[in-house]
Amino acid sequence: MGFLDGIMGNAAAISTDSLQKEFGPIMVEGESLESAFKVVRDLIVFTNKRLILVDKQGLTGSKVSFQSVPYRSIVRFAKESAGMFDLDAEIKIWVSGSHEPINLEFKKDRSINEIYQLLGKYTLK
Repeated sequence: MGFLDGIMGNAAAISTDSLQKEFGPIMVEGESLESAFKVVRDLIVFTNKRLILVDKQGLTGSKVSFQSVPYRSIVRFAKESAGMFDLDAEIKIWVSGSHEPINLEFKKDRSINEIYQLLGKYTLK
């Protein structure tokens, strides 16, 4: 998956080495980047301690929102694959203390299984 997949709304795995400079200042001692996926301009980042959802906003993407979700606060998660007429795939993550899930939407579900497996790996310990 490459540049075109990212533009189309497909999750593309990216190197965590390229994110070290951006995420270094917000990581705690003993935390390391494990996996990352790019969807258009947004990022889904797995560390060994939490899930970080990055929402780049505005025309230039200079306004950035970081949502940090500790794995211990994830109560459940679900995957909905794309269908014949509904081409969007979705992952929903419920966090303790919140009634509404976090929705991650993808135009195709190529990377959705990998993301779902990573959620399982870090939350089902």
